[in-house]
Amino acid sequence: MTDRKMIFIDVDGTLCNDEGLVPESAAVAIKEARKNGHVVYLCTGRSKAEIYDFIIEIGFDGIIGAGGGFVEIGEEMLYHKKVSEENVKHLVDFFTEHKVDFYIESNGGLYASENLIPELERLIYGDIESDPTAKHKKENNPNHFIEALISGQDLYRNDVNKACFLEPKGITFEQIRDEFKNEFEVIHCTVPMFGDDSGELGVPEVHKATAIETLLEHLSIDVKDTIAFGDGMNDVEMFEFCNLGIAMGNAKPGLKEIADEITDTHDEGGIYNSFKKLGLI
Repeated sequence: MTDRKMIFIDVDGTLCNDEGLVPESAAVAIKEARKNGHVVYLCTGRSKAEIYDFIIEIGFDGIIGAGGGFVEIGEEMLYHKKVSEENVKHLVDFFTEHKVDFYIESNGGLYASENLIPELERLIYGDIESDPTAKHKKENNPNHFIEALISGQDLYRNDVNKACFLEPKGITFEQIRDEFKNEFEVIHCTVPMFGDDSGELGVPEVHKATAIETLLEHLSIDVKDTIAFGDGMNDVEMFEFCNLGIAMGNAKPGLKEIADEITDTHDEGGIYNSFKKLGLI
């Protein structure tokens, strides 16, 4: 496979492992593939503020972020679809009333609801008030995501890509989906620590495949030259659209079912091994 390929790589569970870090083998594979003339894009549910420097520094040709909500080619923004202020207000008011922990994503920052950070600290570190091990973990190995969250800000914003909520306690995922069915695409979240019934609310009719299609048209690249790597059910449309869909060894069973190939897990060098097998490096 020597023709120039366009490769789309999901972040959580694909490029990054369960600790949120990029295995060295994956970084090496991406650098080598680009040296060989292939085009590599991040294709993630994350907004810009959550794509940390250690990810960007690997080097990519561009970013599809917010689950297809925006597309960046190098430094240039091809398009950016945002949530209306009215819908943001509805979301903030409803979650606050039902005591659902959530955060709002914009390219400028991740804005946390009042109790989100204490709840995440409990999930990630443990009881930091009374457990010395948990306190030590927080001080010496702070979580990138928690560090990136901004609290105490006005959540009625006009620059919102989407929002994510932790598994709710007082209401169900279905109730949330019904509440917002006319305003948002409501899907399950792919971050395990958020809980099985956690979710995200995005702009309707926006997903990774719609973004890839727009980008290919803009760059005049044929879909037959596309390869997608993913692990979660938010990668389904991308797998169905791209010529080759490769599921990580740690991918959800539903994604493995529709994948063209299954590689090793992130920590077993899944991306590197697949790039090698496909002749990209």
